[in-house]
Amino acid sequence: MMKKIVPVLIAIGLALCAFIGYLGYRAVQKYWPTKEPADLEAYYKVSGQETAVFLNNELQEETALFQNNQVYLPVTWINALINERFYWDENEQLLVYALPDSIVYADAETKSSGGTPYLQIVGQEAYLSADLVASYTDIRVASYTGDAVKRIFIDTTWDAEDWNDLKRGGAIRERGGVKSPVVAQEEKGAAVLVLEEMDRWCRVRTEDGHIGYVEKRRLGEGDTITYVSTFEEPVYENISMDEKVCLAWHQVTSAAANGSIEAYLENTNGINVISPTWFSLTDNEGNFTSLADASYVEYLHERGIQVWALLDNFSGDVQTEVLLSSTSTRRKLIDSLISEVLEYDIDGLNLDFESIKPEAGVHYIQFIRELSIDCRANGIILSVDNYVPSAYTEFYDRQEQGIVADYVIVMAYDEHHAGGEMGTVSSLSYVQNGLANTMEMVPKEKVIGAVPLYTRIWTVKDGETTSRAVGMEAAQEWVEENQVELEWQDDLGQYYGELEGEDGSVQYIWMEDARSLALKAEAVDESGAAGIAFWKLGFEPDDIWDVVNP
Repeated sequence: MMKKIVPVLIAIGLALCAFIGYLGYRAVQKYWPTKEPADLEAYYKVSGQETAVFLNNELQEETALFQNNQVYLPVTWINALINERFYWDENEQLLVYALPDSIVYADAETKSSGGTPYLQIVGQEAYLSADLVASYTDIRVASYTGDAVKRIFIDTTWDAEDWNDLKRGGAIRERGGVKSPVVAQEEKGAAVLVLEEMDRWCRVRTEDGHIGYVEKRRLGEGDTITYVSTFEEPVYENISMDEKVCLAWHQVTSAAANGSIEAYLENTNGINVISPTWFSLTDNEGNFTSLADASYVEYLHERGIQVWALLDNFSGDVQTEVLLSSTSTRRKLIDSLISEVLEYDIDGLNLDFESIKPEAGVHYIQFIRELSIDCRANGIILSVDNYVPSAYTEFYDRQEQGIVADYVIVMAYDEHHAGGEMGTVSSLSYVQNGLANTMEMVPKEKVIGAVPLYTRIWTVKDGETTSRAVGMEAAQEWVEENQVELEWQDDLGQYYGELEGEDGSVQYIWMEDARSLALKAEAVDESGAAGIAFWKLGFEPDDIWDVVNP
């Protein structure tokens, strides 16, 4: 009997050993750390001479180039994330960088003192030397180009960092977990920067420029590294008036219209700036018409009033995105403007570029930067007109305007405009919010709030809505002639009225009068703005100036 049982027991034992061995093998497979090296090209998403780019320790989708023993960064990425002032003129293949008092130019042939090109051009993309970018940008740069897979780290902060020594050497892995491929092997005592802590693993950056995960239990004592920036931010010396600005636009459409200024100013008070609409762009080549008049300027100067000549882009023959995208055309326009301003002893320039396309934004702000240099050098005040901020006008880049220009004017009117939905031209809250939102981007001492001296009379007939703009004086006459009953609306800060016509039409008006304008002027003053502006001179009754400038 025993002879029969023994083989069975042996077979069972062998099977049990095999099963235990299998479990051990599975356990080793599951828990034993892998030594499999990571595919670094796939991990860093680069190949060949491409260089992986990390911004504040986050891998970017864009890659850099490694050539001439230099790392070159894509200018579109630089503009979007670290320095918008590097302007690439694709048409002229020219890099332009505007400083407060000069402009730096570079093309494919421009080289550093060491003989290294600043630029690499690949197809339609320009790449800038990381050293050049660092010269004009407050960043920290660390490049690791000795390995087959090259990396560059760019940090935009100068905060102190805590680096921990490893109390045990080990693998830096792609992800948390011992089965994750190995990015790098670190020795005991090597320092790592902890970027993120989890229960058992930490995401770290190594001293030799690798990002990965290490077991938390391997971390030892740490040292704090304090960084000090030696970068000197450019200083933009702005010109400002030594009193609150009170500006009125004077619409001048012909040389003869210059003669109306004396009559318009006769019953005003408090105005210290007149902005005549003298300059109008005529084409995409930088040409413009001028209605400048020396006697006009002399007359105003004798009365202590400055002249800020306005330049507009209203011509149908002007495509702003084309005109301003050429560096040579911008230069031609700026030189001509400055020459005209100096010839006529004009005190300032006022830019009124409206309805520009989003693709024109980068060129428009570059034009303002470059124009500001010549204005600054010649003591010319530069002001820029803007719509009330909205998601649709972010490309006007008010924040940059507020740095390089002297004044940023908020046109707090056309809340409802021709061709749009019927309503007030300028409610009190529209003015208040326009100023507040602008001041989130522009220092309040540079902001001027512009209010209307006009309103709109809206007509609804047969389901169609039309409107016409009328000055305050004409609006009051219409109300009186038609005996329109007005009702004050607190939420708008205006009187509202309706008029039913015999032809089945209904007319509506949101009045701009002394009471509504006084509230707007008070809102501008309470905001801490640098002053107030009015569109346009001649639309107002004489007594309005006693209200806005008591």
